[in-house]
Amino acid sequence: MLKGSFELIGDKSISHRAIMFSSISKGHNRISNFLMGQDCLSTISCFRKMGVGINFEGKDVIVKGNGLYGLKKPIDILDVGNSGTTIRLIMGILAGNEFDATLVGDESIGKRPMKRVTDPLKSMGCKIEGRDDGNLTPIKIYGGNLNCIDYKMPVASAQVKSAIILASLYANGQSIIHEKARSRNHSEIMLKSFGANISVEDLKININPVEELYSQDIYVPGDISSAAFIIVGALITKGSEVLIKNIGLNETRTGIIDVVKSMNGNIEILNKRLVGGEVVGDLLVKYSDELQSTTIDKNIIPKLIDEIPIIAVLASQAEGSTIIKDAKELKVKESNRIKATVDNLKKMGCNIEELEDGMVINGKCSLKGAKIETFKDHRIAMAFSIANLISDGEVKLDNKECIDISFPGYFNLLKELCK
Repeated sequence: MLKGSFELIGDKSISHRAIMFSSISKGHNRISNFLMGQDCLSTISCFRKMGVGINFEGKDVIVKGNGLYGLKKPIDILDVGNSGTTIRLIMGILAGNEFDATLVGDESIGKRPMKRVTDPLKSMGCKIEGRDDGNLTPIKIYGGNLNCIDYKMPVASAQVKSAIILASLYANGQSIIHEKARSRNHSEIMLKSFGANISVEDLKININPVEELYSQDIYVPGDISSAAFIIVGALITKGSEVLIKNIGLNETRTGIIDVVKSMNGNIEILNKRLVGGEVVGDLLVKYSDELQSTTIDKNIIPKLIDEIPIIAVLASQAEGSTIIKDAKELKVKESNRIKATVDNLKKMGCNIEELEDGMVINGKCSLKGAKIETFKDHRIAMAFSIANLISDGEVKLDNKECIDISFPGYFNLLKELCK
């Protein structure tokens, strides 16, 4: 069983943005509860190469911002490692700065589609070179002299939206973004606090260029995407009860809570409050022995896209058939998460069917030990480490180190909670 009360590591999405927006602001910024995962450290590395002073003070990060137009041409290639957030958001910033820079990443990044970002940036007047007409890394960006844009998003993606928002800060007039569906809005919230001229009306975002952004102190709430693994572990393991403190409860991210409640899971939000424009609270989660199936579709997918692998594990312990659809984005994550989740759950004895855009999980399943192929994907590795809590036999991951990308110290925490 899982027992205990703890505060979770900082949110990955907010940590990335805190470094980026601080770097292009004017003045000193202090970031508290920053996520020291490999992805976020890749973001720090890239901005250091562009002349930004970034230092660590205990658990805080201090960023001496260069200002909106103060970044320097990097003397080296910008390596984003495994981080899709880093490469896509930084392209928006590079598009507005009058120098050229080359972006690369690891093998996984080299396969992930970038035209969804490079195409709108090109339409703003940015010159971009890359494999497959700017769809694949290495990607070289020649920044400066951007035109404003009126853009209809073809996919619901916070990364794409954020890249266009950042480029729009440097454009020659008002830009408008029309979202297909509402995606996480951390960029809009945080940039406003830095002094950006952004307004949001339903699915329409207006961005006006500004002369400068100004420094802020930022507290990074706990990462609800990381919390999802502990949440599911507590729900499916007999006798469990955990209190997760100071979790980010931004309404564009709480799909996991909605799904758990729809499945008759025992989860309660406590101490809800506002911190730096973001909703924060505590989550009390208890073992639930009467879980029911649910349907997850386009209406909620943008709010839990990263949590689908662990939700599939949860669904394996629910009565009935859980349907997950409209989730094609899972195919272009760190791995093809649809195939990886389905194939690995099948190995464990789960009655599960792969769909073109999702999966059907027929519960309730008795899971058995198996060797899991993680594809070096942190979400897959963590999902099946939780399946191990209830499996008959050991679940062996072919790669545990990839978890450090988003959740350093994960196994230590899991060990502390296991009673």
